[in-house]
Amino acid sequence: MLITVGLFIIVLGIIVLVHEFGHFYTAKKMGMGIEEAGIGFPPRAWAKKAKDGITYSINWLPLGGFVKIKGENGENQDDPDSFASKKPWQRAIVLSAGVFMNFLLCATLLSIGFAVGLPITVDQTVLEEGNIKDYKMQVISVIEDNPAEQAGVELGDIVIKVDGQEFKSVGQLNEYNSDKIGQVLTYEFARDEEIISKDIEIVEIMDGVGGIGMGINETSIVSYPIHKAVWHGVRLTGYLTKEITFAFGNIIKNLVIGEPVGVQVSGPVGIAVLTGQVAKLGLIYILSFIALLSLNLAIINFLPFPALDGGRLVFLLIEVIRGKPVNQKVEGIFHTVGFLILMLLIVVVTFQDVLRYVDFAGIFRAFFQ
Repeated sequence: MLITVGLFIIVLGIIVLVHEFGHFYTAKKMGMGIEEAGIGFPPRAWAKKAKDGITYSINWLPLGGFVKIKGENGENQDDPDSFASKKPWQRAIVLSAGVFMNFLLCATLLSIGFAVGLPITVDQTVLEEGNIKDYKMQVISVIEDNPAEQAGVELGDIVIKVDGQEFKSVGQLNEYNSDKIGQVLTYEFARDEEIISKDIEIVEIMDGVGGIGMGINETSIVSYPIHKAVWHGVRLTGYLTKEITFAFGNIIKNLVIGEPVGVQVSGPVGIAVLTGQVAKLGLIYILSFIALLSLNLAIINFLPFPALDGGRLVFLLIEVIRGKPVNQKVEGIFHTVGFLILMLLIVVVTFQDVLRYVDFAGIFRAFFQ
């Protein structure tokens, strides 16, 4: 548990610090004053004012970091080093820099992954370009109240044999299982450095389809020469950006028209649980997970919603169109309301995560024993 929490803090910290570094670097390049750059969030654990006038701090809440730019809320407009005194294009660059850095982090990590060997679903493998090795059928989900869960199958287990037979595809395995509904088969899994054998009953998962209640992904490790690895990293970042953007669009549309969201949304607790699960799969999976989270943060932050970078860019665009800034009190109210809505959403999603992942019955049993 402590390892999962620690890993979650590190993963989230990397993503947020990279984002904030984008704001920090471009603000300095644009001649803007920086009042404080902090790791974590207040209350402060340590702080020191450097020769450049910036207060560098380490704070007690280890969930990322922040950069406080002089005049970022419209004050000190007459000071030449104030954010508010700079031209719109300069402010736009600073506001967009965090999102850009998250895109860059995603592309960089995926490029590294493709260079050293990235697990790719078999049907996505470019056979003629990449070096292919280590084909495997790996468990990526275990469905509750099904034979796989009851037998102790875990995320990351690799299917080696079933009844002493090896299978070259999930399709072949499913076909075999469908002919054995109601029978008990011997599954062999590779877990870490050991082979685990389990006798599991085949049940009917859906009409005529047999299984044990687990999701399997056919993967192989694919690596490319460095120049192709970079290209594939950038291309996959673009593809994922399109897919995630459309997914967010559908979520927002369904919320507006009152339809079911259709996907499971996770907050900090859910992401922490996923981090622990991904960690079981290996380092390269953790890097891919960080890349995906970084991309999600970039897209969310670029949404035209108050309090987000995208929302601030909208007010900057209105300023350019009007030829004068929006009243700071009005803009401040919008950002405050937007922030409160976001916090409420996080609370609701976190509450759902707690109900989904926390075993309250187990806690009460442990407490009263």
